[in-house]
Amino acid sequence: MSETAPATAAKAPAPDSNRWKALAFIAIAQLMVVLDATIVNIALPSAQQDLGISDGNRQWVITAYALAFGGLLLFGGRIADLWGRKRTFVAGLVGFAGASALGGAATNEALLLGSRALQGAFGALLAPAALSLLAVMFTDAKERAKAFGIYGAIAGGGGAVGLILGGFLTEYLNWRWTFFVNIPFAVVAAAGAYFVIREPSGSRNRSPLDIPGVVLSTLGLVALVYGFTRAESEGWGESMTIGLFVASALLLAAFVFVESKVKAPLLPLRVITDRNRGGIYLSLGLAIIAMFGLFLFLTYYMQVVKGYSPVKTGFAFLPMIAGMITGSTQIGARLMTRVPARLLMGPGFLVAALGMLVLTQMEIGSSYATLFLPGMLLLGLGMGTAFMPAMSLATLGVEPRDSGVASAMVNTSQQVGGAIGTALLNTIAASATTAYVKDHIAGASTQSQQQLVQLQAQVHGYTNAIWFAVGILVAAAAIVFTLVNAHPSDVASSAGAVEGAEDDVMVPVVAH
Repeated sequence: MSETAPATAAKAPAPDSNRWKALAFIAIAQLMVVLDATIVNIALPSAQQDLGISDGNRQWVITAYALAFGGLLLFGGRIADLWGRKRTFVAGLVGFAGASALGGAATNEALLLGSRALQGAFGALLAPAALSLLAVMFTDAKERAKAFGIYGAIAGGGGAVGLILGGFLTEYLNWRWTFFVNIPFAVVAAAGAYFVIREPSGSRNRSPLDIPGVVLSTLGLVALVYGFTRAESEGWGESMTIGLFVASALLLAAFVFVESKVKAPLLPLRVITDRNRGGIYLSLGLAIIAMFGLFLFLTYYMQVVKGYSPVKTGFAFLPMIAGMITGSTQIGARLMTRVPARLLMGPGFLVAALGMLVLTQMEIGSSYATLFLPGMLLLGLGMGTAFMPAMSLATLGVEPRDSGVASAMVNTSQQVGGAIGTALLNTIAASATTAYVKDHIAGASTQSQQQLVQLQAQVHGYTNAIWFAVGILVAAAAIVFTLVNAHPSDVASSAGAVEGAEDDVMVPVVAH
């Protein structure tokens, strides 16, 4: 497959004077989406009790969102390229606000689950449109580094902010406010985007929509995400779980085959076969696997083992947020135009792995100040440093017409990584916990001793899983050092190419 070259551009237009204002509204929207991934977790026990949701069905409050979001991301990215990123962005925000209002007002289980699926669907429109708007609006290499530094900090730290906000809302108001809080975020971001964002002309991909690609990618990703979710609750050897993984592999293989044949593919294979972007998607997915599992374990450790309140638990994550913001804006953004990306991302993942290595030493009586504080600071610093160039390089060298779907691939790797991380590391922790109880419960003669063994078993399970997360981060660093070879000059020339292409007449892909 090859593509015709764009017509020669006239002199590149001056950068949009409103681009920094636009970044503020894009950042608000991204924060809302990332917050929603964790804020509902803290409110889930209260919502379950209030609406009478069974233990077997409570996972669907999380799963319904994950399935819709993960399954529709590529479709959402393509819609942004076809329909216009600004229009898709605003539509996603309005829909997300409406779905959040429905969830907050839910009077039964079905309404709550339906609202979560709707949130996921509109999030799949919103997230790739936000990232691709940055890609086409910030064309100067240094400005692009700053913009993606801010975006990367939000993408990495927003989940921890969600734990703090979720704790406050659940403890001092009620669980419904974890939904209602999205409405002001969405209204402000949508109004600001409507009046401030001016999408560069000529950057759309007006090729016909690839319907077979949409169906195969959506079904394949839904089967994959649901397979990992089901593996966590039902076991990896359960027949339905295995069937979902087999179906996902077949559907995604068929998707790749179709994309290599059609004239206007949903996901042009040129987007993912580039070694830099391929390395970004793989390493970012692995890093999210490690990170999502850790969020879960630390939350349970602090609330169940240490007895922290939801608010205190949220505040305990502040050092990680501070580390992410520092790594992203003060290290990643400042060095990205001077240092090869692999020398930021690789060491960043290794520093994060070192932070997790510190956390493998946790015990029931571990001190927050001497163990968790340094561990989370290192983790945040490393992830922030790595996330920033990753977010920028995900659209490196991508034509403006492909920026939506390239951005969607970043979100897809994160979403699938989150589903895998939660299921995989939870299973490892549960197995280690069960084995510890079996080996030690016989020596506990009193009830208090048995309770102590149960707590020790939980901590043992967490540390075992975190060891696996350390290994996963080291693997992510190895992928970066092997595949990512972009230099600072590549980033600058890519930005210039995008700027020059914005007013081009884009010619659809021609298959040969």
